[in-house]
Amino acid sequence: MRYQVILFDVDDTLLDFKTTEENALQKTFAQFGLATGSSDYGATYKEISKGLWEDLEEGRITLAELGVERFQRLFKAVELDVDAEAFSSAYLESLGKEMHLVPGAVELCNSLEDCRLAIITNGFASVQTARIAASPLCNSFEHLIISEEVGYKKPDREIFDNAFSKLQWTEKANVLMVGDSLTSDIQGGARYGIDTCWFNPLGKENQTSIRPTYEIRELSELQEIVRRGNVNL
Repeated sequence: MRYQVILFDVDDTLLDFKTTEENALQKTFAQFGLATGSSDYGATYKEISKGLWEDLEEGRITLAELGVERFQRLFKAVELDVDAEAFSSAYLESLGKEMHLVPGAVELCNSLEDCRLAIITNGFASVQTARIAASPLCNSFEHLIISEEVGYKKPDREIFDNAFSKLQWTEKANVLMVGDSLTSDIQGGARYGIDTCWFNPLGKENQTSIRPTYEIRELSELQEIVRRGNVNL
């Protein structure tokens, strides 16, 4: 086996976050008496949230601040009088109840039974833990390394230190980081000195200077990479 330890991102790598986010937003807006809130304000929210998650990666904001700030900015932008803290709390609760798999995720993890698998994710511990626990992947991973719990986030090297420590692993050459984010998953893994695989199902153009070791369109392609380390870029 070329790789013995596989570190997976969660959102839009193994679990479908787009569907999760849309469903959670719709239910939370409805809970606050705004039945069309998701369709009316969803695009604005996603733009605000995307920018704040980028700020998180760069260390300009904490996860706790992000959770409420995205809704404060949204309600200010669309001139809604809604309690951002209460909305954030309800939204996170709703997120944790949504479990949608990326096609091929279960089959992939089952096929990697000879490897050691772990999760490294930026996010809220209650949300990520609940979603994985409710999925068919619940017994697939030795450890869930969640940024809120360990105090570091991707692409920080410390979150990878934490993963290696929990796995009691030292050899970087046999570890592969798999994720959909160039700036978080791929940059983090590359900076740490481990090989990376960019999951890019939509075939997005890489307009950054970040270069993954591998790039795949479907999760099933990872099986051959793990076995042989074939570069397909």
